Amino acid sequence: MTRHGELGTALHRWRDRIAPAEAGLPAGGTREALGLRHEELAQLTGLSVDYLVRLEEGRATSPSVQVLTALARALRLSEDERRHLFLLAGQSPPGLGRVPETVPPSVRRLLGRLAGTPVGVHDAAWNLITWNPLWAALLGNPSALPGRDRNAVWQHFRGLPSRITQTEEQEARFEAALVADLRAATAHYPTDVRLRFLIGELRRVSGRFAGLWNSRIAGFHDTGIRTVHHPDVGPLTLDCDTLAVPGCDLRVSAYSAAPGTAAADKLRLLDVIGAEPMRDRAADPAWDPGQGPGHAPVSHPAAGCDPAAAPADR
Repeated sequence: MTRHGELGTALHRWRDRIAPAEAGLPAGGTREALGLRHEELAQLTGLSVDYLVRLEEGRATSPSVQVLTALARALRLSEDERRHLFLLAGQSPPGLGRVPETVPPSVRRLLGRLAGTPVGVHDAAWNLITWNPLWAALLGNPSALPGRDRNAVWQHFRGLPSRITQTEEQEARFEAALVADLRAATAHYPTDVRLRFLIGELRRVSGRFAGLWNSRIAGFHDTGIRTVHHPDVGPLTLDCDTLAVPGCDLRVSAYSAAPGTAAADKLRLLDVIGAEPMRDRAADPAWDPGQGPGHAPVSHPAAGCDPAAAPADR
């Protein structure tokens, strides 16, 4: 079934489940079905009966945001159903205001169960909002970083100190994904002032970011290879995966090593010693001498994996 066919099926199903009385309409005599008739839905939305029929039959394929909003209201769709309606119609779901910063309990439990894996959680704008102890041990404790320096996009394009290196090809994919992520975030959260300000500042201070932003480059997450240069255990070549959390626009970044490799052994060692210095780390720009691991989230320079969606400047 095509996307347009799925849209029509969904609209028909939602129309059938709404009784006229629920929508504030008279029942209107004998009815073959309990749901709304096309004429009744047309009355509620201000759309023509012919257009509603064509939508359900897949012959009208580009409903506007205004049409979708009227349908969602008349059909009493939940937030999840409303989002699904917009996606089926090929439209970006309406903005939800500010980028969410809340980490659901299920995600926090996940961090607790991944003690042997460095994991950081970023929001839709790539601000690091929480992490586990091994993340801090591997990449440096981000607790003392000022707010903007906790943003992976800002850290990368400003060239802030980082323990991570990539090849030119890896870096190009990483940057494309970050910029794409930010552009997507501006579509989902069009009224988030902090997000808009971040993008404006990035365009001002980074010619590289401005060029990518203006090019409207597309990017996506894949498993990236990162080399982390740790001051105590030396270099670790690790896989970095980014997982999206549905419903709250979080990105979970996780580093891992193949079993039996030197990198796996070094990760186990870091899991034991934690973020405490084994020797003087004063010269290590990524080391935070202030606090131990696991504090409230902060974003580490380029520590996130290949990020991919970016807010757009309109």
